[in-house]
Amino acid sequence: MTGTVREIWLAGSAAAPMRRVPGGRLVAGVGLEGDRYALGGGTWAQYPDLEKQLTLIDRDGVAAVAAEVGADLSPGDTRRNLVTTGIDLPSLVGRWFAVGDALLFGMKRCPPCTHLERLTGLKLVKAMVHRGGINAAVYGGGLVTEGAVVRPVPDEEAALRGAPTGADRPVPRIVGG
Repeated sequence: MTGTVREIWLAGSAAAPMRRVPGGRLVAGVGLEGDRYALGGGTWAQYPDLEKQLTLIDRDGVAAVAAEVGADLSPGDTRRNLVTTGIDLPSLVGRWFAVGDALLFGMKRCPPCTHLERLTGLKLVKAMVHRGGINAAVYGGGLVTEGAVVRPVPDEEAALRGAPTGADRPVPRIVGG
């Protein structure tokens, strides 16, 4: 099971407009270079570091939400960093995975919030409840570009790449089934 990064989005500060970029650098322990959370800001900056480094969402899920709410909704409007196709993102929660050369760990599902509704002016919470994407922690940095492969990484490979194992392995958080 592999997927592809289709779009990359970032914002320089909390509530700032998202801008699409063709590529960027994922920084271990930080996130997407230049994004509000990597810079220490962002609306949810007080949440645990491992849960706010990077967000991913499925492009087809965004299209389904747009159809359900009857609105023009772009993937960038969801305020997620990486827009993917071809991979079941919720299945990556609690697992290691790679985006290009970077090593990530799926920390939790990324439920929609009323803050997103305020920014878009659209009623999105109900439509996005199972389509909000995931939050991930960056353990091994690297460049990410549109077209990069997204794939699960076995624990053995993650360990060889320096990922914490055993009692030091990250623990995902279950959010809204």
